[in-house]
Amino acid sequence: MGCAGSTPKTDDNGKKLKKPKPWKHTQAITPAQLRQMRDEFWDTAPHYGGQKEIWDALKAAADSDLALAQTIVDSAGIIVSNSDMTLCYDERGAKYELPKYVLSEPTNLIRDG
Repeated sequence: MGCAGSTPKTDDNGKKLKKPKPWKHTQAITPAQLRQMRDEFWDTAPHYGGQKEIWDALKAAADSDLALAQTIVDSAGIIVSNSDMTLCYDERGAKYELPKYVLSEPTNLIRDG
């Protein structure tokens, strides 16, 4: 007599995404410096292992709002171990670690103007 769909579906891809907690860089940085750090990370990350397609999906998710990011990781089959996306796995078990600076801005970002 149970109603179909009455229990909330738990996603088998791990946690629901959340924004990373506020964080502070070791020193105040400008948006340009932050962009450069992010570019360097994304350029080198695939060389540390894992699949390029997963890295591309993680980059797209990191650059998106939470709802779109959730859709991207779900459709790519990415298992989100930490809800802020700092630790993820692909379906083969390869590990993907993302630094906070690619996911959000530090609290001590220098605003122009």
